Amino acid sequence: MHGHQVLEHRSSESTTLEHVEEDHHTREATICVVGLGYVGLPLAVGFAQSDYQVIGYDVDESTVEQLKDGEDTTGDLTDEAVQNDDISYTTNAGAISDAEYVVIAVPTPIQDDDRPDLSYVESAGQTVGSKMSAGTTVILESTVYPGSTREVLIPALEETSGMTAGEDFFVGYSPERATPGDEEHGLSDVVKVVSGQTEAVLNDVADLYGSVVDAGVHRAPSIEVAEASKVVENTQRDLNIAFVNELSVALEHMDVDTQDVLEAAGTKWNFHDYRPGLVGGHCIPVDPYFLSYRSAQEGFEPELMQMGRKVNESMPAHVADLTIKALNKCHKTLRDSRVLVLGLSYKPGVGDLRSSKVSNVVDTLNEYDIHLEGFDPIANHEAARETFDLEVQEQLSFEGFDAIVLATPHDEFTKMDLGAVASELDDDPALVDVAGAIDEDEAADAGFTYRRV
Repeated sequence: MHGHQVLEHRSSESTTLEHVEEDHHTREATICVVGLGYVGLPLAVGFAQSDYQVIGYDVDESTVEQLKDGEDTTGDLTDEAVQNDDISYTTNAGAISDAEYVVIAVPTPIQDDDRPDLSYVESAGQTVGSKMSAGTTVILESTVYPGSTREVLIPALEETSGMTAGEDFFVGYSPERATPGDEEHGLSDVVKVVSGQTEAVLNDVADLYGSVVDAGVHRAPSIEVAEASKVVENTQRDLNIAFVNELSVALEHMDVDTQDVLEAAGTKWNFHDYRPGLVGGHCIPVDPYFLSYRSAQEGFEPELMQMGRKVNESMPAHVADLTIKALNKCHKTLRDSRVLVLGLSYKPGVGDLRSSKVSNVVDTLNEYDIHLEGFDPIANHEAARETFDLEVQEQLSFEGFDAIVLATPHDEFTKMDLGAVASELDDDPALVDVAGAIDEDEAADAGFTYRRV
């Protein structure tokens, strides 16, 4: 850990924090990452690659066994990366006591009633608290609403540790900015927002992340500011996408092409380029609920955020409607039609099926007794069958289908020879291009009735 600064942990009687410059006699800091998913595992690998000793802790035995066997469980790293000798993977919570820093990166999903579920944060806090040593710094990375670290995590840590935050142990918050499938924006490439319960903790957390993030850190003035910044980042995107999604439906009724309009408007220097489509994943369709939930608790209902969510949640039904209209245009009988859905994951270049809105498209089309099959070159086929309750092809075949719904435009699909594809399909085929990834003229020349959002 050459040149890093580390916190000199004091006994529980001391409330003074100091930073000491590491020399050859200072033991390398040990960091425990709790939760080895799409956020935690790259974080653990990043710290290990920067010469920290890392403990990767997860309650999922199969995940830990795969990692011990040297298998990347996320698909975003490599097997070689997870085989770093400076990481030890374990389901033994007792290992937490060996760490000077504990970083919690557990899921924070939304419940069926759109309320944030912080039970994983609370549970992780209780586990960490029961095992951590005095002087430990605990940093939460999970997406939460403002106030969660102080109101949920700290009480959980104090409950099982019998210690007091700010005296016996220390707490910070640094929101994750993981972008699965984006090699240009990994841990070291994106500015890290950091915060701490005191100025000294803030500086220590900033030094820790600054040692692994080449892009640098941004010191938030409070934990609540850092918590809010994460949900604001994605709420802004959600609202902008909602605008172009609603715009696309409005322009369709006017018989005006949305993509052409956006290209024309985009010639102005200050126009922001957002494109319509399905809004899936673990951040954009989730984070607005954290912000609106907390705001409502304080007596203010943020109507615009809620309306943006409503618009984006309506898009799978709109895609299904476009598909039905395209089949009718081709004079196909719905209950006799066969439709192939290409791309089942929530975004191009990744195989993650969780929170994919393609499932909602499939569910709506199933109501019309259309025969549906799916294919995804990246996602696990068995997992796709279970997630979508859909017949999923092992090898891609277009033979005999009446229409294609290009739901997630993986590179394999955008490079297809449309003429060859059309020749395998039934006569007068339709192509519904959700993300507008295919050239409309090429599709028409190949014989498709083409529709896009």
